[in-house]
Amino acid sequence: MPNFAEELNQEQLEVIHNGDGPCLVLAGAGSGKTRTITYRVAYLLEHGVEPDQILLLTFTNKAAKEMTERVSQLTGGKIKMPWSGTFHRVAYKLLRQYAPLLGYKNNFSILDSEDSRDMLKICIKQEGVDRKERRFPSPNVIQSIISYSRNAKITVKDVLEQKYPNWVDLDEVLGRIAQEYSKRKLNANVMDFDDLLVNLFLLLYKNEHIRKKYSEKFRYVLVDEYQDTNKIQASVIELFASHHKNILVVGDDAQSIYSFRAADIQNILDFEKHYPDAKIYKLETNYRSTPEILSVANEVIANNKNQYKKELRSVIAAFTKPEVHAFSESSEEAEFIAERILELREEGVELNKIAVLFRAAFHSQALEMELAKRDIPYDYRGGTRFFERAHVKDVLAYLRIINNKDDSVAWSRVLNMQVGIGPVSAEKVYNQVSQAQENINDILPSLADSLSARGKIGWSDFLSTFQAMQSSGKKFPSDLIRGILKSKYLEYLESEYPDYRERLQDLEQLAVFADRYLALEESQALDRFLGEASLQENYNNNQTEKSNKEDEQIVLSTVHQAKGLEWDAVFILNVSAGQFPNERSTGSSKELEEERRLFYVAITRARKYLYITYPLVSSVYSMLQGPSMFLEEIDNALLEITMMDSSGSSAFFDPSDDEDDVTYEPLDEDKPAVRSFLKSLDEL
Repeated sequence: MPNFAEELNQEQLEVIHNGDGPCLVLAGAGSGKTRTITYRVAYLLEHGVEPDQILLLTFTNKAAKEMTERVSQLTGGKIKMPWSGTFHRVAYKLLRQYAPLLGYKNNFSILDSEDSRDMLKICIKQEGVDRKERRFPSPNVIQSIISYSRNAKITVKDVLEQKYPNWVDLDEVLGRIAQEYSKRKLNANVMDFDDLLVNLFLLLYKNEHIRKKYSEKFRYVLVDEYQDTNKIQASVIELFASHHKNILVVGDDAQSIYSFRAADIQNILDFEKHYPDAKIYKLETNYRSTPEILSVANEVIANNKNQYKKELRSVIAAFTKPEVHAFSESSEEAEFIAERILELREEGVELNKIAVLFRAAFHSQALEMELAKRDIPYDYRGGTRFFERAHVKDVLAYLRIINNKDDSVAWSRVLNMQVGIGPVSAEKVYNQVSQAQENINDILPSLADSLSARGKIGWSDFLSTFQAMQSSGKKFPSDLIRGILKSKYLEYLESEYPDYRERLQDLEQLAVFADRYLALEESQALDRFLGEASLQENYNNNQTEKSNKEDEQIVLSTVHQAKGLEWDAVFILNVSAGQFPNERSTGSSKELEEERRLFYVAITRARKYLYITYPLVSSVYSMLQGPSMFLEEIDNALLEITMMDSSGSSAFFDPSDDEDDVTYEPLDEDKPAVRSFLKSLDEL
């Protein structure tokens, strides 16, 4: 067994020795929360608690494996924890025994996401909905709606009002589809992942005998990452701990950033309401970041009102202040980041210890281009690289058929996304197009004759998008893309994807990227643009092949995907007004506080170097955006700041806050976004 006094700090020891009863452990970033919870388990085992009397819950298989292995190491590898794992694993284990009490058989199957969507397709058809005749959410969107409803313990109508207002008129039909989906799963003796949690809750809530048996069995209930629990999970934990009341939850309200998955910060903030005699412990000693980085993090999160106050303290020696850099536009920002990455490598920082984080996926586009240009390898975490995203490839396919009417792959892609048009019909259309000698716009209207009645509906949608794309009369790629963004393709995006707003932002960014080709002749612009996009996709594919052999590559990641990770050097890009925080959050104090927590998470990923950057001019809207409100909340004395100013004065910086460590560099008026912004000022 470990020597607790030597291996833990005083804050951690308090938890280890006094963790009986209801306990809330507020573990700040980098404070050793996993160490604390696993040592607490080892302490209980050393004091005679049997392994099967301890319930240890977390969220991911990776975290569960790490905790189990640590406990095994601490106990000399002799003790196994039969009730340690994810919520879903524990639920599966219990439901295998007691499923008949809920109307299932013991040998029920688990549906993966694809299985669930296939069953929902049947339910949609059963309801009499023909998605080929009217705009209607895809099975993927409906799956997301139902899942959020169940995990947040709210109605489908509530979900539509909160997250999908454009579908709110469908609340009754979607409610019936949800009911039919549940009925079919029960009849087929199958559960999806949400069912595992919901049915575990129902089992404990409705059956007093089962609840009594397991709440008495589990003398101690310990939960990691409690700030990420949803309503169902919090209820399950409460039921498991209802007898002994030895419930110890570890988490950090300042890192609660997953409300879009139905995680509820109130679970951790209201812990004392559920357990008035709860003991509150704070782990504020940080083993990850320098004092300078933590000073900025503490200052940022202090602006949230709805929180437990904490003050992170570093055990690491002082190093260098975090830097803030402003640039005229995103391409300049990307150039700086790429150059600084190469400098860091020369200074001895390995590439795999460098990360660039961003609020939204589309923010990375300019940087991805710059990294490809400089042949800097990168690993894109938690998503797909920009030019490989389905909706980006959709739009590029539309442009490809304008550029080359014989492109069979592009025709197949744009036609197969239309209602009523499958591979056979698409092939017929393509054959007629490729054989025709006339202008493509002259022959398209007549091609509907070879299609079925349903196919003609899809063909009409295609023609509408195709014509909208060319409505400006120009063939510059940016004009064509913006035409698509005003077409029926947007209805397709909304009906197919739960995150259609984010996908729309990607396409707006694609149009901005295409603006750089406006200086070329119209006849050359489209061909050059498509060639560059193709090269980017090929570069990404080559990097993916190399990544198995080459460990040293930087990480690109959204902040959401970066939680729990750390790097020596972290860049946070596009920390600008309207982008971070997300513009949609500014009307709600609750959402704004979550955005601030997200920024806090980004800051606390850095060990030694922290760079925060933003463009002064919005690349999407060609207007002044300036720094994020979050940057304005930080005392300038804590930062090294470099501003950009066309006149050499502090036009973009409050003179009353001026410090010696603030420098100014001129705006580059040759940049397209800057020219557009300055022109708008002249017009004013």
